[in-house]
Amino acid sequence: MKQQESEKKILWYSLAFMAFSTVWGFGNVINGFSEYGGLKAIISWVIIFAIYFVPYALMVGELGSAFKDAGGGVSSWILETISPRMAYMAGWTYWIVHMPYISQKPSASFIAASWAIFRDNRISSMNTRVLQVLCLVLFLFAVWVASKGINVLKKLSTLAGSTMFIMSLLFVVMMLAAPAITHANVLDIDWSVKTFMPSFDAKFLLNLSILVFAVGGCEKISPYVNKTKNPAKDFSKGMIALAIMVAVCAMLGTVAMGMMFDSNNIPEDLMTNGAYYAFQTLGEYYGLGNFFVVVYAICNLIGQFTVMIISIDAPLRMLLDNADDNFIPASMFKQNKHGTYTNGHKLVMIIVSILIIVPAIGIGSVDTLVRWLVKVNSVCMPLRYLWVFVAYIALKKAGERFPAQYRFVKNRTLGVILGAWCFLFTAFACILGIYSEDTFQFVLNIVTPFVLIGLGFIMPQIAKRSKAKGQA
Repeated sequence: MKQQESEKKILWYSLAFMAFSTVWGFGNVINGFSEYGGLKAIISWVIIFAIYFVPYALMVGELGSAFKDAGGGVSSWILETISPRMAYMAGWTYWIVHMPYISQKPSASFIAASWAIFRDNRISSMNTRVLQVLCLVLFLFAVWVASKGINVLKKLSTLAGSTMFIMSLLFVVMMLAAPAITHANVLDIDWSVKTFMPSFDAKFLLNLSILVFAVGGCEKISPYVNKTKNPAKDFSKGMIALAIMVAVCAMLGTVAMGMMFDSNNIPEDLMTNGAYYAFQTLGEYYGLGNFFVVVYAICNLIGQFTVMIISIDAPLRMLLDNADDNFIPASMFKQNKHGTYTNGHKLVMIIVSILIIVPAIGIGSVDTLVRWLVKVNSVCMPLRYLWVFVAYIALKKAGERFPAQYRFVKNRTLGVILGAWCFLFTAFACILGIYSEDTFQFVLNIVTPFVLIGLGFIMPQIAKRSKAKGQA
C-alpha cells in the first residue's frame, strides 16, 4: 500500500515541467523582445526572475502546503487567514481581470486565421473597426458555445496548447542550430555588454508590468505541493528548476529572435506578427516553406478560440461555486440545464463587448490595438497576484496556526517583508503600466482596472437589496 502511495507521488522535476507549461509561452519572448530593446530583454528577464519570480513561486508553495485541503485557490487562502468579505474580493478580482484577457482572444484568433489562410501580415492593414465588429461577432458566438458546456473543448485546448508549447521549444532549438545545419544567413550578434545591458530609464519601468504578467500564474500548481515525495525539499527544488528552465528559455528564445530581427530596428508589428514571422523564416531556413507557420497558426487559432470559451466559463465557476450569497446576488447563481451560470455569462457578455467596441473608437491601427491589448492585460491580470501576497503576509502573521510541510522562510518577520516586497513590486508595475503617451489609451488604461475592480464593491450592495426584497 505504501509502495502504491509512493508511486503516485509527484517527483520534483515532474512538478517543474507541469509548472513550466502553465507559466511560460512563446508570446512572452515576443513581447519582451519588442518592448525591451531586443537582446537587452535578456538582462531584464534575469532581474525579474531573481527579485520577483523565485520568491513568488516559493510563497505559493508554502500557501499551497498550509491550505492543502482548500479547494478555492487564492480566495480560500484569504478566507482562512482574513475574512469572508476579503475572500469575496479576492475571488472577484481573479474573475474580473479575465475580462480584458477574453477581449484579446477574438483578435488573436483572427490574426492566427489570417496567417493560416494567407500566410502574410495583411491583418495589420485591416480597418480596426471592421476587425472589432468581427471580434464582437466571434465573441458572442463563443458565449453561446460556452453556455452549452465545454468538456470537449477543454481537451481540444490542451492539445492545441501542448502543440504550441512544443513548437515554441523547437523554434529555439532549431533556430540556434540553423547556422550549423542549414548554413542560414542569420544576423550576427555583438556579444558585448552594450548589446545586452538595458537602459534603466522610464521605458524600462513603464513596461515592468509586461514582465510581471509573463511570469505570473504559478499559483495554479499550488494543489500539488503536498503530492510531492518530500514537500519540504521537493517543492523548492521544483520551483528553482522552474525558474532556471524559464530563464534559459527566455534568454535562448531572445537570442534566437536576435538572430532574425535587428535589436536596433524592431518591426512595429512584432507583437502582432512576430511569432508568425519567426516560424515563416525558420521554415525558409530548413527548406520547408510555410509549413511551420501554417501549423503554428492553426494550433494558435484553435488554442485562442478554445481558451476564450473556457475563460468565459471557468473563472466564473471559480467565483460562484464557492461564493457567499451575502456578497453576490442570488440571480447570479441561476443555471441552465448544462450547469452554466446564465446571468453570469450575460454579465461577461456585456463587459467584454464594451471592452471590444470602445478601443476601436480611438485606436486606428491593428498593430496599435494589439499592443494596447497586451498592455492593458499586463496591468489588469497581475492584480490577482496581489491577493497571493496578501494571503502570504496573513499566513506569516498567523504563526503556527496553519502548519505546513513546506516553508519558504521560517522567520515570520522575514516572511512578512518578502510578501510586502512582492506586493509592492506588483502594484508598482501595474501603476506604471497604466501610462501611455496616447491620451485615449491612457484614459482606457486608467478606467478599465478601476471600473472592473469597482464593480466588485457594488455587487454586495445589490446582493443586500435583493436579500431584503426576498425577506420582505
